[in-house]
Amino acid sequence: VQLQAFGGGEVQPGGSLRLSCAAAGFRLDNYHIGWFRQAPGKERQGVSCISPRISSGHYIDSVKGRFTISRDDAANTVYLEMTSLKPEDTGVYYCATDHFQRSDLCRYYRSSSYFRRYFTSWGQGTQVTVSS
Repeated sequence: VQLQAFGGGEVQPGGSLRLSCAAAGFRLDNYHIGWFRQAPGKERQGVSCISPRISSGHYIDSVKGRFTISRDDAANTVYLEMTSLKPEDTGVYYCATDHFQRSDLCRYYRSSSYFRRYFTSWGQGTQVTVSS
C-alpha cells in the first residue's frame, strides 16, 4: 500500500491550495484516508479524515470551515481543499491509511498516540508554506 501526496506550495495568508493523495498499485475505495501535518519543531498533528463511501469528513477544530476533504474514487484520489490559509497552517502535509483496512480508522486520526499505531502506511509529505 503506497500513497503519494502532492500539491503543496507557498501562498499568502488567505490563499488556497488543494492537496492530492494518490494511490500506487491499489484502489483507495475501501480505505479510510487521513491527512496530517507537521510544522517545524512540532509534533505531527492529525488534520482530517474521510471514510470509504462517505462524502463528509472529520476535521480538527482549527481547520473546520476552511478545509474540505473529499474523495474521487474514479480518479483513485483523496483531496484536501484548503482555503483561508493562515501562517499556522504551514508544515509538511502527509496522507496516510492502514494497510490492514481497519474499519474504524478515522476514530484515531486526532491523537498521536493512536494514529502512530493505527495509520500504518504513509505517503511522502508535501510542503505547505503560508507566508506574506
